[in-house]
Amino acid sequence: MSLNRKLISYGFTDLEKSRRFLDAPELEGLDDDDLFAGLAVAANPDMALQSFVRLTAVDRTAVAAAFADAGRRGLLFRLLGASEALGEFLMRHPEHLDVVRSRPATPPVVAPEDVRAELLRSVDADPAAANPVAGVVGVDAYCRLRVAYRRLLTDLAVRDLGHCIPVDYLPVVGRELADLATAALEASLAVARAELGEVYGPDVVARVRLAVIAMGKCGARELNYISDVDVVYVVEGEDLEDATLTRIGTGLASGMSRGVYSSGPEPALWEVDANLRPEGKDGQLVRTLQSHVAYYERWARTWEFQALLKARAAAGDADLGRRYEEAIAPLIWASSQREGFVEGVRAMRRRVTDNIARDEEARQLKLGPGGLRDVEFTVQLLQLVHGRLDGSLRVRDTVSAIAALSAAGYVGRSDAMDLDDAYRYLRVLEHRIQLMQMRRTHLMPEDETSLRALARSSEGCMVTVRPSAQSLHAKWQSTRRLVRRLHESIFYRPLLNNAATLRPEDVQLTAEAAQARLAALGYQDPRGAMRHIEALTGGLRRRALLQRQLLPILLGWFADGVDPDAGLLGFRRLSESLGESHWYLGMLRDSNAAAERLCTVLSSSRFITDLLEVSPESTQWLGADAELVPDTFEAQWHEIQSKMSRHPEPEDAIRLIRLIRRRELLRIAIADSSNLLTQAEVGEALSDADRAAVLGALHVAEKEVFAGAEQLTDVVVMAMGRQGGREITYGSDADVIYVHRPRPGADEAAAQKQAETIVARLVALLTQPCKPAVLAERVLEIDAALRPEGKQGPMVRSIGSYREYYRRWSLVWEAQALLRARPLAGDDGLAAEFLELIDPVRYPRELAETDVREIRRIKARVEAERLPRGADPSRHLKLGRGALSDVEWLVQLLQLQHAHAVPALRVQSTLAALDVIEAEGLVPAEDVAILRGSWTLATRIRGANVIWSGRGSDLLPSSRRDLEAVARWCGYGPDSGSHLEEDYLRMTRRSRSIFERHFYGY
Repeated sequence: MSLNRKLISYGFTDLEKSRRFLDAPELEGLDDDDLFAGLAVAANPDMALQSFVRLTAVDRTAVAAAFADAGRRGLLFRLLGASEALGEFLMRHPEHLDVVRSRPATPPVVAPEDVRAELLRSVDADPAAANPVAGVVGVDAYCRLRVAYRRLLTDLAVRDLGHCIPVDYLPVVGRELADLATAALEASLAVARAELGEVYGPDVVARVRLAVIAMGKCGARELNYISDVDVVYVVEGEDLEDATLTRIGTGLASGMSRGVYSSGPEPALWEVDANLRPEGKDGQLVRTLQSHVAYYERWARTWEFQALLKARAAAGDADLGRRYEEAIAPLIWASSQREGFVEGVRAMRRRVTDNIARDEEARQLKLGPGGLRDVEFTVQLLQLVHGRLDGSLRVRDTVSAIAALSAAGYVGRSDAMDLDDAYRYLRVLEHRIQLMQMRRTHLMPEDETSLRALARSSEGCMVTVRPSAQSLHAKWQSTRRLVRRLHESIFYRPLLNNAATLRPEDVQLTAEAAQARLAALGYQDPRGAMRHIEALTGGLRRRALLQRQLLPILLGWFADGVDPDAGLLGFRRLSESLGESHWYLGMLRDSNAAAERLCTVLSSSRFITDLLEVSPESTQWLGADAELVPDTFEAQWHEIQSKMSRHPEPEDAIRLIRLIRRRELLRIAIADSSNLLTQAEVGEALSDADRAAVLGALHVAEKEVFAGAEQLTDVVVMAMGRQGGREITYGSDADVIYVHRPRPGADEAAAQKQAETIVARLVALLTQPCKPAVLAERVLEIDAALRPEGKQGPMVRSIGSYREYYRRWSLVWEAQALLRARPLAGDDGLAAEFLELIDPVRYPRELAETDVREIRRIKARVEAERLPRGADPSRHLKLGRGALSDVEWLVQLLQLQHAHAVPALRVQSTLAALDVIEAEGLVPAEDVAILRGSWTLATRIRGANVIWSGRGSDLLPSSRRDLEAVARWCGYGPDSGSHLEEDYLRMTRRSRSIFERHFYGY
């Protein structure tokens, strides 16, 4: 293999320059295979080769010793190929090449006290002293400190770059970097004490206690390789004037900064940034503890408490630092109760994003969308909101905080794992970019060579295939998208606003105080409510932890409903049914809509609560509006056909059909409760569910009857009444008539008998018990009382029998009943033939006056005879004055009179017919509006009766509680039961007056 091809295979890019370095005299005597074995593990082999040659030129003996050891050789080339800056440090100080040494399988962890002691000794300070004073000052002290610091930094970089899985080692690296930085501050402060002692006298300086509070990543012990070190200074002195205390304290702080950042023979380490102090750049550099506390109590802004989350006493006087932490901690954890706190944190994150230079946004690892700031802001907001009441969240570093949030249930396990993985990966990229030149940067490189080197240095020693620049870019972009998704779903979680406003007493009460609080919220049985709460929150399992977070908020939402006791009981039963289902409580935690919807339905609907209890998995719908869109008839019928094909036994098939109908009833009811459906859409969706169930039952019945026998006839089920108008409510019966048509050559008597058998079996299938049983669920009752001759007539007739009956004996009430006839199930051709037969009957050319009088007579008789004994006519929703019956009879009379001449009136829906009546001027528009309002409100109340109690009722409730519940379902606000009652009575009075004027003519 030629040398050029070999260099290319090892990842070199500048072949000409690398060939010159390979010919350098410094490499004479070194084994080529060993050299290329070392270069093979370097992230940037060009840079590693050049640095190796230059280092060899400085101290060939030390380099040769490292090169001869295979373990040291690989680590040396990893270091030189990843950090030009640390390579140059070794060239300046080759005596420290010994830090590149063979490592055990598990790299050691350096203790913070050992790092502190080594750096203090570098400036001849006593590590055992409470406030050490350096024995050397000036430039010499700075140089010695910086060299000692970089030696330890190089040692850490070698361990980091040699680790097989860098993301696993990241927390150790962050901690050691922070410990190294705080040790450097301590040593530099020791130098500053010595220097000020020469000015003010050692005794005076010793009386000034200065605590250095590390903030940001240094405070959290998750520091970068190169970063500003954010600090706040606290000063205290004995028997010193304020001016003297401030002057010496400021001198100590300024001197400490010079020790690590001023120019000198050994380059500066990093900048010490005190801009997070009270009042920022405009504030005093040093303050007393009392001054700090006073500022944070009165003047601090939201972002300052977020910054204090990571505050840690790092250097200087340990006792003063501890007292600072203790004084500030309560203020930090109470900050989330400040007005607008959550939104303030969110606004701060948006401002950070908005201030990124547009040409840098796509390259930002830290500040850009999907970057480190998204993770940090998300985690910190959750800590501040929930940490006020949950001490387990009071940790400083991000990795530990993610773990704590997951363990306590504030973040789902999978989301926490993704967040942790993404954060570690982005931090490793950040570290590797900074290591190159030891410069503070958070921008991804753009050139392919740098990207390829970054890919190799960030993947660890376990990678056998060299990653490419393209694979790195793809993984980075994927991580950004993941972080952004998690940030938006967690950071903007609506429940955070509610959790931020909870008071400690809301969640930490004695049993007696808790019962009093529950009673004040409106719970009728506080003792029973406490039993439910204890059952839900007892124990240490994850479900109990999550429910302890949610219940303080949910209890208030249950109390906003009509029956909070029922809501809490329903929640307990539902939670027990779902057991450890990972999605359930996580959905309530993450979705404000889902949590509020669940509280609303559990505390306001026996009907939905009972259905949810036997179908708890349906709770998943609460979190997404799309899941609450009712299935179309076509979709239901397709599903029913699939079920019947897999379950041919009639009992199995009909059970599955009825479970599909039950599921759709539940979906419609929840959508209705969430104001996602209009009243008309509710009626249509319920009718579709009934239609699919009847069609499925008819197929099962026909298959059973035709098994082993000849099919003699075709059957069709025609919907009548409100079912025909697709205007039913929950629990409505299905008014139908049955039609059959004997097949050619079939015996008519046998065909009639077969049709009757099919119909009987259809009814039996639809009304048999369904398991699991639901108290609030009503079976689909089939009512054929509107057939010719009513209950006295045959249950099913042939099409020929209908033709003869309507030609010879049909009465006007039967024509009226046919106005809402619509095919429901069965043979389409027969249905069309029947519609063609009845159209002349229900849309006559003219309606005789005798027929009008007959309709009026029947209506009066219905009012007199069918209204339940003792029922108040003003409160009966169906037969009462101005209620459903009045509006429908008036509409149907107008249809009988005008539909022949006005084809638009040939509709089954009452509301659709009213629209045409108004458009044609058959009734004044203002009268139609009242009729429409009365009919709509009565229908809504009728459905609300079922939703609230699980039982059907045709009466406007009289009890205050029931009236309040029904009012809520009718769109009224809290405490509006009397308003609903007044509106209904007023509207039906006006509706009755209009009905009498247009129906009876007076």
